[in-house]
Amino acid sequence: MPSFFSDAKTVLLFALGAIALFYVVVLGVELVRRRRAQKAAGGAVESDTPNLVGLAIGFVTNFLDTLGIGSYATTTSAFRFFKTVPDEQIPGTMNVGHTLPTIVEAFIFTQIVPIEPRTLLFMIAAAVMGAWLGAGVVASWPRRMVQIGMGTALFVLAIVMIIRSSGLAPAGGDALALHGSKLVIAVGVNFMLGALMTIGIGLYAPCMILVSLLGMSPTTAFPIMMGSCAFLMPVASVRFIKSGRFEPRALIGLLAGGIPAVLIAAFVVKSLPLDKVMWLVIVVVIYTATSLLRTAARERRAAAAGSAIAA
Repeated sequence: MPSFFSDAKTVLLFALGAIALFYVVVLGVELVRRRRAQKAAGGAVESDTPNLVGLAIGFVTNFLDTLGIGSYATTTSAFRFFKTVPDEQIPGTMNVGHTLPTIVEAFIFTQIVPIEPRTLLFMIAAAVMGAWLGAGVVASWPRRMVQIGMGTALFVLAIVMIIRSSGLAPAGGDALALHGSKLVIAVGVNFMLGALMTIGIGLYAPCMILVSLLGMSPTTAFPIMMGSCAFLMPVASVRFIKSGRFEPRALIGLLAGGIPAVLIAAFVVKSLPLDKVMWLVIVVVIYTATSLLRTAARERRAAAAGSAIAA
C-alpha cells in the first residue's frame, strides 16, 4: 500500500494516458458511425469542421479554465448566445468537447502542484463515480428538464462564485493532505460535485471552497479539480456519446481550440488579475440561467396551448 501511494502520481499519468486513448477511440468510432448513417439515409452529411466561432469558444473557455475560473458556465453562455448548440445537447457537448483539454490540464497540474497522493486519488475516484451516475440520468432527460437543470445549476454556481469572489470563503490553510473525518467529508462532497458537473455546475469554484474550508492550501484545489475532471469527463462522455446527445461541430471546436489555450495559459501566461473577469462571468452566468428558465417556461406554455387546441 505505501509503495502504491508513493508512486501515485506516476500511476495517474499512465491512467490519464489510457483513459484519453479510450475516449478518442470511442468518440472517433461514434463520429464515423454518424457519418455513415447520414450517407446511408441519403441526406446531406453534416460537416464536423468547426468554424472560427467554435474555435474561439474552445480557446477562450479553456484558457479561463486553466487559470481557475472554470469552463462550463462560460461555454453554456457562449453556446446560447451564438445559438450553435440546442439546449438539450449542451451538457453532452460540453462534457465530451472539454475532455481532452482537461486531460492536458491534469497532466500539468497533478505533477507540478504538491499534494498528498492518497487524498488526491480518493477525491478523484469519488468524482468519477458521481459523474458516471449523473451522466446516465442527464443523458435521458428531455429538453425542458435539461433547461431547468442547467438554469438552476448556473444560479447555484453564481452564488458559489460570488462567495469566492467576495472573500466570504475561508482563505484556507497550508495542509497538503486530509485524514479521518475531513477526508470522508471531502470524498462525499466531491462525489456530489462529480454528479452535478454533468448538468453544468463546474467543479472548480466549489472544489476550491471545499478544500479551503477543510484547511488545505488553495493551490491543492488545482490538481484535485483538474484530476477529478480529467477522469470523470471521459466516463461521463461515454454515456453522452452513446446517447447521441452532442453536437459534433461545436464539440470539435472545443477540443481543437482548447488544447493550445491550455498550453498557453499554463506555460506562457500562468496567471492574470482575474477579479474583474470573475465578476463579468458571474453576470453572464446569471443572465444565462435566467434565459434558460424563461425558455423552459415559454416552451411549456406553448406546448400546453398546442395541446388545448388539439383537444
